[in-house]
Amino acid sequence: MKLNDEYITRIEKITNLGAGIARIEGFVVFVENSCPDDEVKVKITKINKNFAIGEIIEIIHPSADRVEPFCPMYKVCGACQIQNIKYEKQLEIKKEITQDAMKNIAHLDINIPNTIPSPKIKNYRHKIQYPVSQTKVSGRILAGYYKPKTHDLVNIKHCPIQPEICDKIIEFIREKAGICNIQGYREKTHSGDLRHVVIRNSAVNNKNLVVLVVNADKVLSKFNEFAKLIYENFDEVNGVCINFNTQKTNVILGKKTVCLFGKDYIEEKILDKTFKIGADTFFQVNPESAENIFRYVKEFLQNNCDSPVVLDAYAGISSFGIAISDVCQKVVTVEEVKASCDLAKEVAKLNNIKNIEIYNEDAAKFLRQTGGKFDAVILDPPRKGCSEESLKEACRLSDKYIIYVSCNPATLARDLKILCDIGCSVESVQPFDMFCHTYHVENVAIIKV
Repeated sequence: MKLNDEYITRIEKITNLGAGIARIEGFVVFVENSCPDDEVKVKITKINKNFAIGEIIEIIHPSADRVEPFCPMYKVCGACQIQNIKYEKQLEIKKEITQDAMKNIAHLDINIPNTIPSPKIKNYRHKIQYPVSQTKVSGRILAGYYKPKTHDLVNIKHCPIQPEICDKIIEFIREKAGICNIQGYREKTHSGDLRHVVIRNSAVNNKNLVVLVVNADKVLSKFNEFAKLIYENFDEVNGVCINFNTQKTNVILGKKTVCLFGKDYIEEKILDKTFKIGADTFFQVNPESAENIFRYVKEFLQNNCDSPVVLDAYAGISSFGIAISDVCQKVVTVEEVKASCDLAKEVAKLNNIKNIEIYNEDAAKFLRQTGGKFDAVILDPPRKGCSEESLKEACRLSDKYIIYVSCNPATLARDLKILCDIGCSVESVQPFDMFCHTYHVENVAIIKV
């Protein structure tokens, strides 16, 4: 096998990163934009010791599961890696990704049920984060997503996986920025004003919180003028905030946010509970799919524990704890970000929830220092998963169950292996589709202690 060689091959399956797998002359070849059972002609573009990368130059016989992507920006944007595959097959792929992780990493022989679909597969994404730039010659403002594996900005005028109002707000920002002398950010020279636009959209009332991330450390008059212009032109905008980020970093939000007009939050509703979502609040981007997960956990607790006492670690704004509170005797939530804890207390008061205790502390430290027992411990960590110490402490504190909510099958499987090695048993792993048309899959694992 050599670079630029061409082969006719069949795509076997989709990897956990969204690429197709083919086997040619003993090599595993990863092929983007493919579909299981496609017969394709590929050109080899890269060769490593154990695998190669190929690109499709002709689809000879398309798979029965291949469809035309509904977004014209599918190939250049790269955000929806498997949008070229029927939705029903996407759900099968996510089940298979979970099954492979459990078998190959956790060494678990466990039956994975079908992936629970998202209630909506378009307009489902309610958090939008667009980098902003500006063309050199015309000075035109660009806002969109980066091309895969680059920092070349694709100017996105319409994104069908987000609410339509978000497209309108972004287009208004592109068109009107010049009126207020707002310049797009230039990454190479660390110059310009507007780095990102972040929009939080409410699925319950279509209200929006617009956050302008600026390359400055104070509110300039032109930022105030621009924020006012946005706020006054959209009834759907609940508030406009400025976030300050002067660092040379890929991190989107800086540490300080100021609300200039309106309110600094939107409201969202899950399982009849009202939540407040701020500029930097962690909250699931697909609220309707998140409701499926919360309901699943709530029903499990209701059916398997009698008025349980529950610990919710890595709690964010205590959304899990608040959602399940009415089937619990008491819920204790732990979150290291003070602003999230403050907001959680507001939300608990808003929903008249009195059986919740909210602690502002590092989850690992809290787990280590806490005594007593809980009927169940909910772990909902970031993609990197939990530390071995945190898993052992969760095991010590739980009298019956650990409920592990994960957005990364690989780290979930790694952590389940650790739990099994210290004597726990995995009762079930249920996949949910939170990010339609991507390779991402959310899972809820029930672990018996």
